[in-house]
Amino acid sequence: MSKEIEDHRLLNRSANEPFSSVLETHVSRRRVMQGGLGMAAMAMLGGFGLSGLAGRAEAAGAEKTPLSLAFDAIRGSRTDAVVVPEGYTAQVLIPWGTPLNGQAPGWREDLAFTPEIQANSVGMHHDGMHHFALDEASASRRFVLAMNNEYIDQDALWAPQGGATNAKEGKRPADEVRTEINAHGVTLVELAKDDGGRWRHVADSAYNRRYTSATEMALSGPVAGSDYVRTRFSKDGTLTRGTNNNCANGYTPWGTYLTCEENWPGYFVKDEGRERDDDRLGVATERGRYGWETAAGDAGERNDEFARFNATPAGASATEDYRNEPRTFGYIVEIDPYTGARAVKRTALGRFRHEGCWPGKLVAGEPVVFYTGHDSRNEYIYKFVSEALWDPADANRPGAEVDRLALGDKYMDKGTLYVARFDADGSGEWLPLTPDAETRDGRTLAEALGLAADDQAGVIIHTCDAADLMGATPMDRPEWGAVDPASGEVYMTLTNNSDRTAEGTAPTFNNDGTEIEDLGVGYATAPTNAANPRAGNEGGQVIRWRERVGANRFDWEVFVFGAAAGDAGNVSGLTELNQFASPDGLHYDDRGDGQGILWIETDNGYANVTEYTNDQVLAVVPQNVGRAEGDASVIGAGDQAQLRRFAVGPNGCEVTGIVITPDKTAMFINIQHPGNWPAGDDATAETQGRVRPRASTVVIQREDGGTIGA
Repeated sequence: MSKEIEDHRLLNRSANEPFSSVLETHVSRRRVMQGGLGMAAMAMLGGFGLSGLAGRAEAAGAEKTPLSLAFDAIRGSRTDAVVVPEGYTAQVLIPWGTPLNGQAPGWREDLAFTPEIQANSVGMHHDGMHHFALDEASASRRFVLAMNNEYIDQDALWAPQGGATNAKEGKRPADEVRTEINAHGVTLVELAKDDGGRWRHVADSAYNRRYTSATEMALSGPVAGSDYVRTRFSKDGTLTRGTNNNCANGYTPWGTYLTCEENWPGYFVKDEGRERDDDRLGVATERGRYGWETAAGDAGERNDEFARFNATPAGASATEDYRNEPRTFGYIVEIDPYTGARAVKRTALGRFRHEGCWPGKLVAGEPVVFYTGHDSRNEYIYKFVSEALWDPADANRPGAEVDRLALGDKYMDKGTLYVARFDADGSGEWLPLTPDAETRDGRTLAEALGLAADDQAGVIIHTCDAADLMGATPMDRPEWGAVDPASGEVYMTLTNNSDRTAEGTAPTFNNDGTEIEDLGVGYATAPTNAANPRAGNEGGQVIRWRERVGANRFDWEVFVFGAAAGDAGNVSGLTELNQFASPDGLHYDDRGDGQGILWIETDNGYANVTEYTNDQVLAVVPQNVGRAEGDASVIGAGDQAQLRRFAVGPNGCEVTGIVITPDKTAMFINIQHPGNWPAGDDATAETQGRVRPRASTVVIQREDGGTIGA
């Protein structure tokens, strides 16, 4: 979630023991700093602790040359430019508004957008992305890039006219709303590298296309066809329109893109007839985020294109209005990047504010696993396990004519959704979210939710309530995940939680000054716990876990804590050259032989760090770090040379999204909502004067054409 649109009023109201409390209990025997910061700071007890990791490192060292970072950490920067290490270049590519075909004009500073221009141009506010080879031979030189366009900056979008019309109150003009709808969603664009090492997008490529907040999509899995999603548009509950606020992403082994609906609830309004999931997820009560619903009734409105954003019951039944429209959102959306086929919302993976969706270690003859997190304070981490077993014959074959979405039906429509509980001893358990699962008070989950005994669709609609009832562990905003394909270890960022309180205390006010009790939402107390150990956690942390074989259990530990170098709470020992806060984006860059680079991106709002540097990209080789006795996290004081700052973004931006070519010679990152950038094609050129800011993809390469990072 971008901090630009975070709503601090939205909190999990359950009374489950939060991760911070778990972590506090876990290390009550060993305090790691004065004042009693408790955390899972000692080596994790069990199979995934100091001894387990040390043994793996020793074995690895005996068989291969350790991978090492081959760049010097750069200093922080606060300029309108991208900063990269010496010997590297950074190129601006496909900024917002780049035409995808001949139906859109080229960019100019005073370009006045229309619905048609935006529908045929790169969308706004670039976020998660993934690459899809067009053939194996040229996979590192030519591919389709699938990229999320999370939300919009109305000031930049409508700059030529001085801003959006009636942005905060009153009726929005229909064409402005259509344009904003078309600026959201997903962009697919063919990229190619020339002989001189420069990248470009392929204009008019058959692969260039947009999926927007108006594109027709299918519903699949347990919720499809149920009464929960019948609307005036889709009376049988099998279709919906659009995907909204797509933040992080994922991909499948069979070659499809997964885009994840995160802060979608605020686009809808429901002032009467509210259901508990409307309140739990935060559907608006008065005006949507951009007031799209106010354009309803326009003389040119087509097929309720604006009316659908008002979910207030207006007819005698659900098929006469859009009361269920919000229930067609909150899912993982699968897109075939090669064909342009109708996208599919995979409801079996749960309904909430998905940050992203990452495949677990792939093993022939075993289920396919996906991990996903709910990016709100005190929300949960989930895992989906397919019913079908993985068949290597289903692996993606670029260029082959394959019904990839049929493979999605096979692996993603049937399976079991689990939610995580983190225990103080460094272990954890995956709790099933099925109608017959036993809740903490001995009832079935269906009974506790007031559902029919076999109503899996109802469980999915109420995923968050179901997780509450099962006793899942509330976390500090689970964001991006990454999986080491060799070991199966999973990393996930917990970006921050400024309302987290010390053990035994209760917060009185939210960040905006409103009393928690008056909001009617939110966790009454959010005490520290094992995996979320810091009160007022503005720094965030990265956690790591490993699945136990043959059981729904795992072992976990804190990999690194974000902090400023001079903080009393800098328990990972960060220095000026690697201090960071609010870890967000995450990518495991497999380099073979059981080794890789973990890349960490930030979306920082913590003053102690922002005073020193803009948002950034850091790198570490996990196999080169290990917990020393008494360390609070895997990365400790003795590992500082192993965690290095690699890149810094321009003023005002979030650094997000990451793709690395198979040959490891080019890294693509996204610069979202910059304040006054880019100045041209050279991402490192500092902007002089004022420009109309444009989110852009940046390609980082070595000047000598060598591999990135190592």
